[in-house]
Amino acid sequence: MTTAWSMGPGTYEVPLSLFAKNRERLAEKLKNGQIVVLQGGDSINHYDTDVEYVFRQESYFTWICGVREPGCYFALDVSTKKGHLFVPRLPDEYEVWMGKLLTCQQFKEIYGVEEVHYVDELQEILKQLNPELLLTLSGPNTDSGLTAKEAVFEGIDEFKVDNEILFPIIAELRVIKTPEEIEVMRYICKTSSDAHKKVMLYAKPGRMEYQCESVFLDHCYRIGGCRHVSYTCICGSGDNAAVLHYGHAAAPNCKMMHDGDMCLFDMGGNYAGYAADITCSFPANGKFTEDQKLIYEAVLAGRDAVFREARPGVKWPDMHLVANRAMLEHLKQGGLLIGDVEDMIAAGVNGVLQPHGLGHLLGLDVHDVGGYLSSCPERPAGPLARLRTARVLLAGMVLTVEPGCYFIPKLLDKAQNDPAQARFFNWEVVNRFRGFGGVRIEDDVLITENGIEDLTSVPRTVTEIEEFMADGANFK
Repeated sequence: MTTAWSMGPGTYEVPLSLFAKNRERLAEKLKNGQIVVLQGGDSINHYDTDVEYVFRQESYFTWICGVREPGCYFALDVSTKKGHLFVPRLPDEYEVWMGKLLTCQQFKEIYGVEEVHYVDELQEILKQLNPELLLTLSGPNTDSGLTAKEAVFEGIDEFKVDNEILFPIIAELRVIKTPEEIEVMRYICKTSSDAHKKVMLYAKPGRMEYQCESVFLDHCYRIGGCRHVSYTCICGSGDNAAVLHYGHAAAPNCKMMHDGDMCLFDMGGNYAGYAADITCSFPANGKFTEDQKLIYEAVLAGRDAVFREARPGVKWPDMHLVANRAMLEHLKQGGLLIGDVEDMIAAGVNGVLQPHGLGHLLGLDVHDVGGYLSSCPERPAGPLARLRTARVLLAGMVLTVEPGCYFIPKLLDKAQNDPAQARFFNWEVVNRFRGFGGVRIEDDVLITENGIEDLTSVPRTVTEIEEFMADGANFK
């Protein structure tokens, strides 16, 4: 029987025990007589055409079984701890167009599950298992506002079904990563870090943002085996670096980089469903100006402050403020801000320069689940409301740490017209930065028993970046 899955030589072999352990962990939280039923993702067509989007499996379904095909169901019998995979019964014609039809036995060997049946047998098999209660998944994603897809199938109304028990349990289990999951995340963060370094070596004035994106995509797929990236790549240069979600259809990484531009490239590969999310900021010509250095080192000071203080038991909103204080203090020393840092925060100056939260949970989703479960601290009020979680840190969490400083015209104009905020800005200096764009430094970190482990490996200091872009000596 197969024991691991990979994309081929040189790519990471994901042990099937990763998914078996997840099923074990889930079963331990539930009661005998209960059966979990999850529905996987379906193939989706481009509008009314016969062309399909490249399939990507639903994350909870990946977590429980790692199955990569569309149209499947999975049942976990809590009493026996057995997994039952249900696959589509495809017509013989499938082999003509799509390749060899796999038998149930072959699926069983590929995914290491105890039982495999066809989807049209789901009702019959569940009747034989005679559950006291079927548990389906339904709950809100606090980042998207959408609800997890609840399993539905013909005949489900013949069973007693509960759609409330499962969600908080499985979402919380996804928050704390197992050693097997952490190894996959180390791999995808290393792959993504190397891809970012390739981009830094390629980037220079006269090249297009999308060309840098293509270098990242090529390395992640050709070298790392990542068919997917975790989100739309953000490749902002010059004033585009102040557009937090640049790269979308209306602004598709389509500007030429110019001498003097600061680049902000936010990109992350995806392997076996697990996400990386890394941002590198650097000058297009490889050499920082004094202004670029001021902003970059202010953001780096924020990141470093979090790295020193983050550990189990610390509240995430406190880490956001730790980063903000360090950044504001550095900008004050550089002459861009005036006054007391605590007064600046009370007035919301930190939200003018960094309108987003410090970071987010990371895992099978780039903004991973579990940020605001019912058992967790509620979303803070005021500027901290943008935080994607307010949780106390626990060992085994993986999060992004991504402080930033941006010169966003709309926010600067609003601050300049607000006496409570305007008094903290040295406007003669600030106005020099209009059109500058912004800087973000984003690392993926594992919370350990004693602090953090940085899963990201890219040049970070001004000296490291300049030396690396000059000769690539640090690239391994």
